[in-house]
Amino acid sequence: MREWWDWLATSPLGTASVIDWVDVGLLAAAVYMVLRVLRGTRAFQSLIGLLLLGFVYLLSSALGLTTLHWVLDNLFVYAVLALIILFQEDIRRVLAQAGGTVFVGSTNPQGLTDANLVEEVIKAVFALASRRIGALVALQRNAELEPFCEGAHPLDAIVTTELLQALFHPTSPVHDGAVVIRHGRIAKAGVFLPISLSKGLPKVYGTRHRAAIGLTERTDAVCLLVSEERGTVAVVTDGKVDPVSDPNDLRQKLQEALGQVPHPAAEVAPA
Repeated sequence: MREWWDWLATSPLGTASVIDWVDVGLLAAAVYMVLRVLRGTRAFQSLIGLLLLGFVYLLSSALGLTTLHWVLDNLFVYAVLALIILFQEDIRRVLAQAGGTVFVGSTNPQGLTDANLVEEVIKAVFALASRRIGALVALQRNAELEPFCEGAHPLDAIVTTELLQALFHPTSPVHDGAVVIRHGRIAKAGVFLPISLSKGLPKVYGTRHRAAIGLTERTDAVCLLVSEERGTVAVVTDGKVDPVSDPNDLRQKLQEALGQVPHPAAEVAPA
């Protein structure tokens, strides 16, 4: 037993300082966060392949396989550069989500927890769904959506049910694009969002679905989606489509995604 304690005292575990443990803990947290965000993406599968390649590299060195070791040694630099170029969108999403995690809860995300604003949007999307008029509303949170709004029509208008319905009416010149709500106001209309290139999406998803998924894969925005084919409403966050059944269901999901969104009726005491 004493020999074991003597070994532990002279090992890296016994000689490590508090700073060393903090260093290891921060690195482990960073690796965990990256793996969690990349899970289920093409970049994650490539990362697994790269780790297997690294294992073969170490094995070739241990077994004295000189030729294989030399090839892998020269291949690694180009492999890492290729992965960075091919999966730059996934890397950008990791950094954006990491930044959003650091500052989450620090402030009201762009004023989106205003009850009246949320109610106007809820009434608009269900009114459009009842008439089978397609719509896509993007609610900006911490990540800036301006880079995705090139060529869109600036509005800077108050959020109202009537205006949202008018913007998505088939006769409107901007009905095919999305509406971006920022700082509690309608900032842009006719926005063409980036389309998701994921191959695992259902075939029934149209352009609006893929645009909502594409934006929420890259940013922390919340998208409200109205399908003109089925007359349904869905909330899209983190690249996932979550259908809602009624206004109360949508209100609850927005409360979970944005924070405290009280129903105006809940503030009135019953008689």
